[in-house]
Amino acid sequence: MMKLFRLTLATTALINLGVLSSAYALDLYVDTKTKQIFAEPGPGRVHMGTYEKSEKSAKTKAPQSVLVAPAQTPTHEDRTAETEHKPAGDRLVRLREKAEKEQLKNQVSVLEERVKEVEKIHGNFDDRGLHWSTKDGNFSVSMNGRIQPASQYNFINDPDPAFGASTANELNSGMNIRRARLGIEGTFYKIWDYKFEYDFSRGNGTVGSGITDAFVRLNHTDALSYKLGSFKEPFSLEEAASNRYLTFIERHMSVNSFVDNPNTYKTGIGANYAVKRFQTGIAFQTEPIGGWSSASTSVNANGNQNRNNGSGDTGWQGIGRVSGRPWMIDDTKFFHVGVSAGHTDVNTQYRADGTMVGEGQIGGGGGMSFFAFPGTNVDRTNILNTGNLSTGALSDPNRRQVTSYDRYGAESWFVYGPFSAQGEYLRTNINGVGYDSEHLTGYYGFVSYFLTGESKAYHVRNGAANRIKPNRPFHWNGTGWGAWEVAFGYDYIDMNSGVIKGGRADMVRFGLNWYPHSNVKFQANVIHMLDINTAGTPTANANGYSGGAGARTHGWNNGDLSAFLTQWTIDF
Repeated sequence: MMKLFRLTLATTALINLGVLSSAYALDLYVDTKTKQIFAEPGPGRVHMGTYEKSEKSAKTKAPQSVLVAPAQTPTHEDRTAETEHKPAGDRLVRLREKAEKEQLKNQVSVLEERVKEVEKIHGNFDDRGLHWSTKDGNFSVSMNGRIQPASQYNFINDPDPAFGASTANELNSGMNIRRARLGIEGTFYKIWDYKFEYDFSRGNGTVGSGITDAFVRLNHTDALSYKLGSFKEPFSLEEAASNRYLTFIERHMSVNSFVDNPNTYKTGIGANYAVKRFQTGIAFQTEPIGGWSSASTSVNANGNQNRNNGSGDTGWQGIGRVSGRPWMIDDTKFFHVGVSAGHTDVNTQYRADGTMVGEGQIGGGGGMSFFAFPGTNVDRTNILNTGNLSTGALSDPNRRQVTSYDRYGAESWFVYGPFSAQGEYLRTNINGVGYDSEHLTGYYGFVSYFLTGESKAYHVRNGAANRIKPNRPFHWNGTGWGAWEVAFGYDYIDMNSGVIKGGRADMVRFGLNWYPHSNVKFQANVIHMLDINTAGTPTANANGYSGGAGARTHGWNNGDLSAFLTQWTIDF
């Protein structure tokens, strides 16, 4: 087949040479896709070489038969007799034509090598985004991104009125870009992969807060891998799922408060083992790149991006999660369970005179606070807030200092065709001076159903939800309407325990999701707060008061809130 291909190329080139015999020099180009040869450059064409016309051969009328394959190959005796009767000039013409053929063959051979080099790298567009890879699989790179335009309308919005110089306690209606991320990921030498992602809408675009994933991973086997850099801590079923695949627009209050708000993307090393029915991940991590808020990350506003004399040592944590599917018929019928646990060290800074740095502020001197917002996606103002859990000077006998906290989680997820039910319980124990078994708790549960027959998808490596692919993607001509899902859930959090008075709240959510294509999702949620109890939240520095945020939290005691939320997710 290859010989026939080369002969076809050579014959086609010679015919073009014969047709353009009036030119003294001819540049030939071959199309790398169609393999056709052209006399002019163009898109996708590779230059083969320049061919010059011979004056002697032009004056000598060479037989046209050289351009056509002979019907019968002459015998040795025929060629000898023909040579004896042909003049020397004809033999020179034939030799010259033979040399030109050999030169053309060489050019074709070089071109084939170049085409092979080009074919080693090929690109395509799929769920990973724009993807390029070498043919041998040693190297690959993908560009990915997402944008999530969101809206919020509060149709019941009734806290206590603000007083003094405080701003209004009501939440705001409006629109924003919830997330706008762009990233690059890929592999090198097959066993290594990497990922870097930046969120332009996070932290108002600051460099530190905008970085999410930034890691390199060694895949020891198909199941076992090791990771180094900034990555999500392995904790919680809902947190393990990408925000692109969440059933509701926002994660539930306890997951946000105990995992996401303190910035789940932390710097460190980790290991992961995942097979079809079992996953485990462990990590030793320090602090996030840049502070989500200084009180939450236990450092100053610089985060670990830029340490200075006032920020103290970097905090650290050991954390892990084990999950699996003990019952499984196939990927559309299974029961998932899992547990998570982690210990986090917290840093609090004191001045030389023993007073706390940043006391009475949102942060700046370390410590730790936990807070919660009610599942809204535009105005995510906290309505529950423990205040800073480190308060008072070192000489104060009533001071409190959080030195660490321990987190525990239990999760379950049942999928049977289009039906799904999911729930989690999370608990955070507070350790330190002035604390005795104080703990914060929360749980949630929800059910969902696909009206169009699809099923929840499972991400084996993460042990969590994955991308939904509609059975019949949406088309304007009406042949497909995408996937439609309805959901209902309950959410509860309690941050009142012992000397900690962060508040308590519960709520219900209703959701309608439309997946016109696998990379596009529209969500509409209604959230309704059933009860908000913030009567004992801090109002003075001695209790961990956090400025205006503390005043607003106190103002939401027995308040009423209901909101209609929408969000588009377009990702590649």
